[in-house]
Amino acid sequence: MGGCHSYPSATEADGKTLQPSDISNDKQGINNNNLEERPYLQQEYVCQQITRTDMLVLTALPPGVDKAEWLASNTVAFFKHINLFYSALSEFCTPTTCPTACGPGNMIYVWTDDHGRKLKCSAPLYFDYAMSYIQDLLTDEDVFPTKTGSAFPTGFVFLVQKVFLLLFRSLSHIYWSHYRETVALGLQAHLNTLFTHLMLFCQQHALLELEDTKPLQDLIAALRKQG
Repeated sequence: MGGCHSYPSATEADGKTLQPSDISNDKQGINNNNLEERPYLQQEYVCQQITRTDMLVLTALPPGVDKAEWLASNTVAFFKHINLFYSALSEFCTPTTCPTACGPGNMIYVWTDDHGRKLKCSAPLYFDYAMSYIQDLLTDEDVFPTKTGSAFPTGFVFLVQKVFLLLFRSLSHIYWSHYRETVALGLQAHLNTLFTHLMLFCQQHALLELEDTKPLQDLIAALRKQG
């Protein structure tokens, strides 16, 4: 499989930016959204990206490349990027600040275990479940083969769709519950770029249903207007 995508360093952020000193206990986790605020839709933030690369070209299947191989290499890349991004905010995402894994519009994400039981858990536990599940898939040679000539399994696309749903939910929680911290750390341009890239890739390859992305449709529309 191919390597990871990487983004260039951010340039000076546009508009007003919160400072790290602005992060206080009453601005962390679930308290970010107790008034239904969606600061990530403000123009001063939504316009920020760290690259103006043509994302449609970046996400399209290159000529001569096997589609399963393309999906696999990008799945690995997105997993690494989102796992790294979350780690930068993990100190703010605790069972106390985030007792549930929530997204915009009071969407609650529950984990379904191997026995089909739905478990309502804290956001950090949900993220741990999700990343562990994805990691296990990526290191399973029967699912994500790395040896030349190995075939991808039947149902591979379904598994990739499940991975991208979990990645989307992870970013959804970050936007909804940890945007103040994201801005205070100067990472909002990185987050917008990562999310835009993810959504275009999913649209190009039919990896998410409209219902899956409904919690962030307003952000998707706002980012699309930025061109």
